[in-house]
Amino acid sequence: MAKRVLIVYAHQSSGSFNAAAKDAAEEVLAAQGCTVQVSDLYAMKFKATATAEDITGEVKNADHFRYAQETNLAWEEGKLCADITEEQCKLTEADLIIFQFPMYWFTVPAIMKGWIDRVLTLGFAYSQEKRYSQGIFKDKKAMLSFTTGSHESMFSSNGINGDMNVTLWPLQNGILHYCGFQVLAPQIFWAPSHIPSEVRGTMLEGWRTRLQGVLGEKPLYFTPLDCFDREKGYQLKPEVHEKHATKEFGLTVGIHLGLALPPNNQMKAGV
Repeated sequence: MAKRVLIVYAHQSSGSFNAAAKDAAEEVLAAQGCTVQVSDLYAMKFKATATAEDITGEVKNADHFRYAQETNLAWEEGKLCADITEEQCKLTEADLIIFQFPMYWFTVPAIMKGWIDRVLTLGFAYSQEKRYSQGIFKDKKAMLSFTTGSHESMFSSNGINGDMNVTLWPLQNGILHYCGFQVLAPQIFWAPSHIPSEVRGTMLEGWRTRLQGVLGEKPLYFTPLDCFDREKGYQLKPEVHEKHATKEFGLTVGIHLGLALPPNNQMKAGV
């Protein structure tokens, strides 16, 4: 069955490296028979702020407005505004979501964070019962594809920016995995604005090659939800902790048990 792909894209310029990476993904995946949709956030002038205006009609508690609770009710009642429901429909249909962006301040640009805040609403994207490995989107794959302003050496474990695996944990675990997505290894384009054009061309060719098999890739490892004890504040179960306590590395970047971080846990599958 042909797969459906959604590319959530955030860059202002059609002449950018990010645009070239987006175009390459669209072209290669379409050539494989995929249906590809692109949400070009700047072109759409996508609203980045999560406010009461995201709800059609009256909110339930205007005196103490709580975005998660109000949008959950609005989603249940079909009262979310049109730009949110349109993106939610795209997401529901997609088998793979690619987030294409330049890294700003060690994270996504504000307009993409607004997409995350407004589209991944409570009830639609997650709930108390359905999150992490048991999340709503556990049958979908997602990945980050982004450019950096700094060279790879600066994002190493002894580089000035710190380990990229640590930088990626809030995005890949706290957003994508939280909603249940199977998270594929990120595609990182290191400092394209600081390298020769022929090297940028090689980067894009590497991306094109990866895209040929990206739908069949295995996801990154995250500790399954059933390894945690809900009755004890979602602490790691004693038997799981004991099993790994004597090992060299922790389970993941975030759940490290006070041990050394597992190398490339947020950058390569199978580690």
